[in-house]
Amino acid sequence: MTDINARAGRNIPLALTVGLSLLGLVIASLSWNRMFFAILVSIAMIPAVWELSRAFALKSILIDPYTSAIASVSIVMSSWFWGLSGLAIAAGISIPVLLVIRLRSGVTSFVQDVTATLFTLLYLPIPAGFAILLAHPDNGRARVMAFIAAVALSDTGGLIAGVLFGKHRIAPTISPKKSLEGVVGSLVLAIGGAGTLYMIWLDRPFWQGAVLAVVTVITATCGDLIESALKRDLGVKDMGALLPGHGGILDRLDSLLLTAPFAYILISHFVGL
Repeated sequence: MTDINARAGRNIPLALTVGLSLLGLVIASLSWNRMFFAILVSIAMIPAVWELSRAFALKSILIDPYTSAIASVSIVMSSWFWGLSGLAIAAGISIPVLLVIRLRSGVTSFVQDVTATLFTLLYLPIPAGFAILLAHPDNGRARVMAFIAAVALSDTGGLIAGVLFGKHRIAPTISPKKSLEGVVGSLVLAIGGAGTLYMIWLDRPFWQGAVLAVVTVITATCGDLIESALKRDLGVKDMGALLPGHGGILDRLDSLLLTAPFAYILISHFVGL
């Protein structure tokens, strides 16, 4: 087990326990009232913004975590109450407001700081808003679960295949543990598992779930690589320590965030708005 933990780069039993607990919380929020899922995602944005702001600060890149967190929560909740228009309007208002707020600190590093602020919105609440849009229709619970299942199975397949068979690194300077064999494992488990669950939960053809799975493997892998590049550039191993066995909340959300907009587009196209 020690060797497996070392190859995986995490404490597998602890990570599994925390991951299943988070999944249970998400399922409970979706089952009770889907608005609570939106609230749960909004709450998650607060530590996520905080983690990103602290990591940026290590390179003397400053974003205001308070106003950025307020903007992030506003964007996510607007997605719930007013749909895609709410997401767009909340983001459109938040961007100039945050830029004006940054003016109080003068012109030194202005471009650097506002770029980081805009990145924060593009990386966190805007893609998270698409996860909320998935939850909005009457069958929103099934849509969100299909999306999460695709990401979780992609991550799990990649982890298992990477640990057992990983030899050919796809991005050694960014993420040394990410392998071609892991990507194949992601494809196999995601297509088989997510395709089947999609067919059961949404009563749609298997091939639609398979398409969602393939796109998810691509976006989830890219999400992992983007965060790995971000962490290497900022000089941090993990974005935080909030989730034992995973690191920070951003270390758990990376693949979900990048996948959410694509999942929304595909599922909405296949199932309807």
